[in-house]
Amino acid sequence: MSTPKPKRPASTRKRMIWMLIGALVVFGGVFGVKAMMSAGMNTFFDNMPQPAVAVSSYVAKTQRWSDDAEAVGTFVAINGTDVTTEAGGVVRSLEFEAGQPVQAGDVLLRLNTANEEATLRSLEAAAKLAAVQRDRWQQLARDQLVSKDEAQTRATNAATAQAQAEAQRALIAQKTIRAPFSGVLGIRKVNLGQFVNPGDPIVSLQALNPIYLDFTLPEQHMGKVMEGTPVRATVDAIPGQVFEGRITAIEPLVDSNTRNFTAQATFQNPNTALRPGSFAHVSFDLGGERDVVVIPQTAVSFNPYGNAVFVISKTKRAEGEKDMQGKPLTGDKLIVKQRFIKTGATRGDLIAVTDGLKAGEQVVTSGLLKLRNDAEVTINNKVQPAADARPETQNR
Repeated sequence: MSTPKPKRPASTRKRMIWMLIGALVVFGGVFGVKAMMSAGMNTFFDNMPQPAVAVSSYVAKTQRWSDDAEAVGTFVAINGTDVTTEAGGVVRSLEFEAGQPVQAGDVLLRLNTANEEATLRSLEAAAKLAAVQRDRWQQLARDQLVSKDEAQTRATNAATAQAQAEAQRALIAQKTIRAPFSGVLGIRKVNLGQFVNPGDPIVSLQALNPIYLDFTLPEQHMGKVMEGTPVRATVDAIPGQVFEGRITAIEPLVDSNTRNFTAQATFQNPNTALRPGSFAHVSFDLGGERDVVVIPQTAVSFNPYGNAVFVISKTKRAEGEKDMQGKPLTGDKLIVKQRFIKTGATRGDLIAVTDGLKAGEQVVTSGLLKLRNDAEVTINNKVQPAADARPETQNR
C-alpha cells in the first residue's frame, strides 16, 4: 500500500503578492471614499449661496463747487540773516540778550579797538599837519614864492592823510556790530573774550511781522493765480487757527524738472505766532463755480493702475435661489460691480468725480475689501459724509 504525498506549502512569493493586492484594495477604497467626500464638499461649497455683505452707500450728487486750489508751503522771514562781522577781533562787550526784539541800528556787540584807535590818533595828527602845510604852501603859491605844482602836491598829501584817517574810522566802526534791521534775535553764538573772524555768525536776526509764505503750484494754475488773491493757511503747530494773507509775488519761471512755479503770499503776524521755516497748508479760490459729481472719499479705491468704485444696482433673483438655510429667496437683490473713475479736487469728506460716474448712481462707501463683482450686498446708512472744507471732530 502506497503512502500519499504531503501537500507543498504556498510559496512565499505568492503570499506577498496576495498581501500587496489586499493592501492596495484597502487603501484604494479609503482614498476613493475620501476623494468622493472631498468632491461632494467642493460641490456643496461651490453651489452654496454667498451671504449678502453689509455695506454703507452713498448716492452720487451734483454740487456747485468753486474752483479751489491747495498746496503746501514754508514760511520765510521778509528779512532774516545771521549777523556777522566784517572785521576780526576779540569780543569786548555783548550788548544784547538772546531772544529779545531789537530795532535797526541797535548795538549788538563791540570788538576790541584799542590798537585801531591808537592808529587813528596818529593818522589824525598826520592829517592835521598835512592840512597846515597845504594851507601854507597855497599861500606861498599865491605870493608866487613857490610853484603851483608844489602847492598841489601838498594839497594831495593832505587829502591822502585825511582819507587814511577816515579809513581807520571806518575800520573802528566795523568793530561795532549793529542790527541791520528790526526783528527778533535768536541765540548768541559767541562769548565774551572770544576771537571772531570776519564772516563768523554772531546771532540770528529774523523780521517776523509781516512774514512771507512760499508755496509751489502746478503750471496749469499759472494763468489763474494773480497778485492780490486771498489765501488761507493753517499750521500744524497751531491747530484750529486759520491765517489769512494775499499773494504778493509770482515767480515767472516754471521749474523744468517739476513743472511747478512758486508763488509768495504775505501775512500779517503781529503776535509772531508764525515763524520762519514752519510748514503750512495753503488753500485759496481760483474764482468761478462749476457743477461737479461728488462721492465720499472712502468710496474710492486708490490704486496705481487707476481709481475705482463699486456701483450698486438692483437685479432679479434667479429661479430656485436659496439662502444659507436652504429657504427659497424671492424678489430683487442688490449687487455691486467695480468701475474705474477719474477723480478731481477734494473738499472735506467728499471728492469730485470727473469721469466714469453719473449723478444718481449709488456707490459703496464702506466694506470695499469684502466685495467682488456681482456680490450681493445689504445697505446700512447711519453716518453720512459732509462737504465741509474744514470739518471738526465731535466727541461722542
